[in-house]
Amino acid sequence: MGKYFGTDGVRGIANQHPMTAEMALAIGRATAYVLKKGHTGLNRILVGKDTRLSGYMLENALTAGICSMGVDVLLTGPLPTPGIAFLTRSMRCVAGIVISASHNPFEDNGIKIFSSGGFKLSDALENEIESYLSGGTLSLETPPPDQIGRAHRINDAHGRYIEFCKTTFPNEFTLSGMRIVLDCSNGASYAIAPTIFSELGADVVTIHAEPNGTNINTNCGSQHTEDLRRKVLETKADIGLAFDGDADRLISVDENGREVSGDHTIAICAKSMLENGTLHNKTVVLTPMSNLGLRLVLEKLGIRWLDAGVGDRLVLELMQKEGASLGGEQSGHVIFLDKHTTGDGIVSALQLLAAMKQSGRKLSELASIFREAPQRLINIDVVEKPPLTSLPNVSSAICDAERELGKNGRVLVRYSGTQKLCRVMVEASEQEAVDRLSVKIADEIQKTIGVKS
Repeated sequence: MGKYFGTDGVRGIANQHPMTAEMALAIGRATAYVLKKGHTGLNRILVGKDTRLSGYMLENALTAGICSMGVDVLLTGPLPTPGIAFLTRSMRCVAGIVISASHNPFEDNGIKIFSSGGFKLSDALENEIESYLSGGTLSLETPPPDQIGRAHRINDAHGRYIEFCKTTFPNEFTLSGMRIVLDCSNGASYAIAPTIFSELGADVVTIHAEPNGTNINTNCGSQHTEDLRRKVLETKADIGLAFDGDADRLISVDENGREVSGDHTIAICAKSMLENGTLHNKTVVLTPMSNLGLRLVLEKLGIRWLDAGVGDRLVLELMQKEGASLGGEQSGHVIFLDKHTTGDGIVSALQLLAAMKQSGRKLSELASIFREAPQRLINIDVVEKPPLTSLPNVSSAICDAERELGKNGRVLVRYSGTQKLCRVMVEASEQEAVDRLSVKIADEIQKTIGVKS
């Protein structure tokens, strides 16, 4: 990771460095300068956002920076991150920029960039952009007044993306007869997701689709499914679908009100794709956070699994290297590479629904494909992120846990790439060991670098 770019773009608290109008202006200028070089497509950059209040400020600053470098801007307004990736590619733009902090609270915001092909930027390109943010000489490269860029708003951005999503659902199926509850997290999917599922025939019930700029991800969406679970039971729905703020993640709820993780979505879809002959190279890419139960069921099905590092960019890189068509994370970020260039919560939901239609089975039945090994994830707010090996008590607690578990469990301790968090994950055959060891490690981190209450 660089000075500004983390695992998913530049991110921070809105109106504080680096998420200021000044920095957004600089990112816009640097991105336009770096990515227009040698590009044979149209000289324009697509800019979209989620529903955060700070999006207005950052959108205008980015636009000014891009236009100052002689590149036009196409504005979509609120649109899911994967929608920006799709439109960037289909409209042959130099790049696509999303103003979003994904599943983070509304106070945060971020800027992430897609290449002209709809993929997240390579490390090399991010590093080149960073070089200009850290004291480059962009002022020497500005075009004359008659070559300053223009900004245009795309009025049919929603319709274009809606039609794309619907093409990923098999033509032989409809959602007629299904009742679906959508939790849009008061985020970027609020106006799009209900239309997609309704037009495919579903009886749609929508919650948390009234964004006000400050309620995105607040007790709703993929990280907080309590309301969704209640609504599924209340309306006797067939399934509940929860997206995060920028709609690149999906967490589902079955007809009994039980949460279905990203790991289960991967297992269900892997089996369905294997049967359809669309699971390329019979390979699925996971991360170290993926549950042991998922690995075991994939092996039982004759599917090879590989571990990438944590983060969707690393998952995608390994998928491309190994020729895989399916990969993802327990958090609900799943990539169907034969459908899209990036993780897409709505597309993931449509593939899960297709598997239900193909099998004729309820989600609860499909989700019984494997039983999760006991696992616990604890997030600790931290004031800094020193190397864990430099913290003797923390290192000792981790080593003790690994020694006790041996081959019967796993310990993973890592910093978040987008927030000031340290994540502790422990997996074992017994819940007692999981709880005891994860709490012990988390307590040591809290004592050493945790935010004091």
